[in-house]
Amino acid sequence: MNFNWLAILVAALSTMVVGFIWYNPKVFGTAWMKETGMTEEKAKGANMFKIFGMAILFAFLISFILQFLVIHQFGPSGMVGGPEFFETAKPSYKAFMADYGDAFRTFKHGALHGFMAGLFLALPVTGTNALFERKSVKYILINGGYWIVCFTIMGGILCSWPA
Repeated sequence: MNFNWLAILVAALSTMVVGFIWYNPKVFGTAWMKETGMTEEKAKGANMFKIFGMAILFAFLISFILQFLVIHQFGPSGMVGGPEFFETAKPSYKAFMADYGDAFRTFKHGALHGFMAGLFLALPVTGTNALFERKSVKYILINGGYWIVCFTIMGGILCSWPA
């Protein structure tokens, strides 16, 4: 299995598109600002290059690791020790990959696993942090929902684009 760096990048950038929609004042932006205590004045004083740059970097890191959850073929690849051992792997590995190398490589399947990762990883992390920050359930649902949607889309992109 090779990494598809373009798919990883596009999946990472998809979080920005989702964020522009999700946090729009006509969607959840106004409620999010109220829950976080954000004001227009605070927002205008921010270093947006730093914020968006770091957000893209973090999304890239998420996208990179998410591929291992949504692309099943990474499992057998890891079992033989990675790409450097493909040539010396037992014939059963080559036969397995010939039969199943493209199995479940669809947007729909990746989105399903992305959704599960969002629900069972991103939401609990977001929720735990929010609880210790004394944030509301609404805050948890807005931010957790954002990450569930992002993981779903990222999973679909990563799984459906060939390596």
